[in-house]
Amino acid sequence: MRKPNSMKGLEDLGRKRLSRNFFFRDFLHSEIADFYRIPNIPDDPDLAIAAGRHLCEELLEPLQATFGRLHIRSAYRSAEVNEYGNRNGLNCASNASSAAGHIWDMRDAEGRIGATACIVIPWAWDNHQQEGDWRRIAWWIHDHLPYSHMEFFPKLWAFNIQWHERPKRVISSYAKPRGVLTKPGMANHDSNHAECYAGFPTLAT
Repeated sequence: MRKPNSMKGLEDLGRKRLSRNFFFRDFLHSEIADFYRIPNIPDDPDLAIAAGRHLCEELLEPLQATFGRLHIRSAYRSAEVNEYGNRNGLNCASNASSAAGHIWDMRDAEGRIGATACIVIPWAWDNHQQEGDWRRIAWWIHDHLPYSHMEFFPKLWAFNIQWHERPKRVISSYAKPRGVLTKPGMANHDSNHAECYAGFPTLAT
């Protein structure tokens, strides 16, 4: 598929189905793009669609099936939108760091693909708002789903969740307690975490 160069072309891209419940249009919203009037359109739609399908099918669909409707805060960013956000201090990492992350249609330095979405799980926030409770959902996902990287934030326990063809299995947070929760080599990485999310729903498919 060629990069859309018309409203009709962008409509067609938005109708591309990534999984049972998600279409590409669900991931195109960007406050940066809207406010600063920068088109949030992939240069390589086919690559963006391929990466997005993995993100949706392997991570977002099982999360939504288990916990109910997800809120998509931020997902796909064009290289142009992401660069503007990085250059102007709008909470965007560099394009090199965001490749195969928020920039779905850009391979990383190793030539691998990936995709990131920033989401909120309303069920988790409604039921677990005490300081540090973001760790409950983090450990549940760690034990059940093939994520690559998760990064948590204080508001609503929003978090970036990444699918990548070579998963890193790292969890970090800007919410208290800040820092790295786990990564390969840490003593807690491969242990049993079920007690951390007691009462959570069973994984649905």
